[in-house]
Amino acid sequence: METVSLGTSQLQTSRLAYGCWRIAGTWNPSEVTPEKEDIGRRAIIAALEAGYTHFDHADIYCRGHCETLFGQVIKANPSVREEILIATKCGIRFAGEPWSDSPHRYDFSAEHIIASCEGSLKRLHVETIDLFQLHRPDFLMNPEEVADAFNQLMRSGKVREFGVSNFRPSQIAALQKACPMPLLAHQFELSLAKLDALTDGILDQCLTSKLSPLVWSPLGGGVLGSPEISSGQGPRHPVSAHLQETISAIADARGVSRAVIALAWLLKHPSRIVPIIGSTDPKRIAELTRAPEIDLTRDEWYRLLLAARGEKLP
Repeated sequence: METVSLGTSQLQTSRLAYGCWRIAGTWNPSEVTPEKEDIGRRAIIAALEAGYTHFDHADIYCRGHCETLFGQVIKANPSVREEILIATKCGIRFAGEPWSDSPHRYDFSAEHIIASCEGSLKRLHVETIDLFQLHRPDFLMNPEEVADAFNQLMRSGKVREFGVSNFRPSQIAALQKACPMPLLAHQFELSLAKLDALTDGILDQCLTSKLSPLVWSPLGGGVLGSPEISSGQGPRHPVSAHLQETISAIADARGVSRAVIALAWLLKHPSRIVPIIGSTDPKRIAELTRAPEIDLTRDEWYRLLLAARGEKLP
């Protein structure tokens, strides 16, 4: 698969990243079974064989079990480590941790950032995390404290590069001002079913600051890539149905699946969006690698945008 630079760094990422949030088959560690783990391992191997080099994690995915499962695959295939980019995120804390009355919250304290990184390193069976990201904005974030934690992790060789996830542009600007190292990536939601990043300044900032956009839920929770047009009711149903029909028409003309077209729409953007794929189906994982081969015309791109908006451009 084609690769692009991650931000302004020397790190390279495949045009599609593989998201590991589903590889344990559940968000509840008590529900993990050997069968679910086997499905997850096969998915990881399928992604490696299909050319994905960027693997996205977070410490909260199945409360660390997804990182552990991935780490087992890396430990069993050590030569793979030099060929891939391992990314993970921190900053979300569950209710009841560490105290019974602790609320669900976000935590960008230096102590928590460093402890989270060290926990991910152990679970992933690696010495260095390539890209370490802050998961969701902490309203109590002190940019200088975060910068100090980042410095400690970089100097100790535990992290190569840093990024953020689900931030507002102003929050990124505040953090970047305090950090001596450049932030390289911003992970956020964007798809033909979720267009906010086109107009809220996020993609503009990625272009001007050379942040790599890492996009989660690029298929709108699977709806955009479904082989059949969904039926339903509600005020948005006519728009959704027309969008799905438009995707289907372009997909049929191009000889690819609807999911490939929905991803190609993202890849057309000049910011070099990296969609994060979450399927655990080996066939699906391989099929989606056709997306970087599809260069939509401007007419096709705007036809899809208009269908997604459900109204004319201003």
